[in-house]
Amino acid sequence: MLTTWRAPGGSDELAIRFGDDTGPCLLVLPAWFDEGNKTRHFTVETMRLLAERGIASVLPDLPGCNESMSALPEQTLGSWRASAGEATNHFGCSHVLTIRAGANLVPDLPGFAYAPLAGKSALRALLRARTLAAKEAGRPETTEALLQTGKVEGLALAGYHLGATMVSDLAEATLAPNALAPLEPGGPLLWLRTEPEHNPEQAAALADLIAAGLTR
Repeated sequence: MLTTWRAPGGSDELAIRFGDDTGPCLLVLPAWFDEGNKTRHFTVETMRLLAERGIASVLPDLPGCNESMSALPEQTLGSWRASAGEATNHFGCSHVLTIRAGANLVPDLPGFAYAPLAGKSALRALLRARTLAAKEAGRPETTEALLQTGKVEGLALAGYHLGATMVSDLAEATLAPNALAPLEPGGPLLWLRTEPEHNPEQAAALADLIAAGLTR
């Protein structure tokens, strides 16, 4: 079901929620940017399967993402982390599930991490994609020059306009040590596909791993 919550900056954001109000509830922090597009179906279907296993979950829109009316260039890594924390409180989440770069926003919760990706690595991939596109268009750019510009002016990367603070934040963002259990459901790495794609078997395997982890 669709519901809403209020982010720390005062914006009303959408969230997808599955499951009842009893038992554990997972805060789902998904992949970012193009990887998020490619894994959105997979993420939501995994949540449906978790609900069938008696586990509730909520997937909040972060400010500036998906249906949010907030401006993406105004967001920072800090504002997203604060939003993840507020969503945890609003929905009463007991655990967290991170996918790819969502692991950079982990609130103080136990839970699970699927293929965690540091923010600096996510930024590097976006910069690489832009330099490759620029080369094909006959206007070569370098990662180093783009990064320096981005830290001052912000950057448009893969169709996403990131503000200067976000670029600076991501350039230094590493994954902090935490107690999240790594998940290895097997199957294709959907974020590497050229188009969004779903894999029902992989979603079921991921839901099974989470359900098993919560009952130990």
